[in-house]
Amino acid sequence: MRVLYLLNISNPDRLSADSGWIFADLLAPALADAGAEVTVAAPAAAGDTRCGFHRTKVPGTKYRARFSADIDELVTLIRAEKPDVVVANQIEEAPAVRTALLEAGSGALLAGYCHYLPFSFAGGGQLLVDPSLDDAGLGRPVLLSFAAGLAACDRVMVHSSTAASWVSAAAARMTVDLGDRLRVVPAPRDERLVRDPDTTLPASGGGAIGIYNHRLYAHYGTGEFVNLARELSDSGTVRLRVMDLFGQRRAERKGLDDSPEKMRDQLAALPHVQVVSDRGDRVRYKNLLAGARFGIAPFRPGCPWSMSVIDCQGMGLPVISPRLGWLAEHIDSELCFTTAAEAVALAERLATDDEFHALHAKRAHASTADFTPALVAARYLEALS
Repeated sequence: MRVLYLLNISNPDRLSADSGWIFADLLAPALADAGAEVTVAAPAAAGDTRCGFHRTKVPGTKYRARFSADIDELVTLIRAEKPDVVVANQIEEAPAVRTALLEAGSGALLAGYCHYLPFSFAGGGQLLVDPSLDDAGLGRPVLLSFAAGLAACDRVMVHSSTAASWVSAAAARMTVDLGDRLRVVPAPRDERLVRDPDTTLPASGGGAIGIYNHRLYAHYGTGEFVNLARELSDSGTVRLRVMDLFGQRRAERKGLDDSPEKMRDQLAALPHVQVVSDRGDRVRYKNLLAGARFGIAPFRPGCPWSMSVIDCQGMGLPVISPRLGWLAEHIDSELCFTTAAEAVALAERLATDDEFHALHAKRAHASTADFTPALVAARYLEALS
């Protein structure tokens, strides 16, 4: 099978902070191991030397990534690669890819992977546009473009059962019939970030570290995490390590959303909170995780998956989580909370109760066992067949 993998990269200057690129970099070699021929078309190469690479332009903003597909380039690429399957990782670009397939005279299967959902559901089931994509009222056009992308695909892949139910519900409301085209294919875990808790001494209590390794955008619920950080700081039992994943961002990105910088400054001003950077170094990132006692999930209502949560769990770090969406589906119910008081109590128990911590460290590690690149590649290829 010849696979042309179209990948948008939003952070080419900090690839370690781009989950789509990490996904491709882990998956492409596993697909090659399984016998597929893979070419990645992206602003930066992903995979290994067995994978082809076609460099594309960096989209200046998250809107250009959705609305500025170059059909001429796509036609040329499809004719050169002669793929059996084209994977559009920016689902909104699928109609342009379908147009290019038509013009190129290609019968390749078009698969879309819903890495990011530009919507969420309110408590009463109301469909809401994503606030991070609603500058100048663009939220609804993005949502409609997402629906058009679903309609253009032969296969639609999502991370989780929760994401499948959300995408199905959103598609139905926008009169897109997915039929039997929807497949659940999780992202692969990073085998460099796997540690057996049975053979590792955990970071000890008494100033134990809880790590928050997520993007600091406001729409990730970071404001709620800042409030929790204040509560944990007041408790005195736990220290917090907050990852600054982006570092210095391009002016175009800050101009649309400067909330990561503002949230980072608020967190850095709190006592017992350390803001750190992995500097794009995966070994340093692993060491920062290894020095923690537990992880904290994001407060993001529309979260269909979190690679950062899986990073912690693969390292044997229990993760406490708000009872939201996929997080509540995946994370052990004993570690889910509804109120800040419950979150503080869980953090303090993980920090001080070695037996409770050991139990959940084993459960966390085991919860990632089905996400090895080889297993995910097999599911990926099955979805494309």
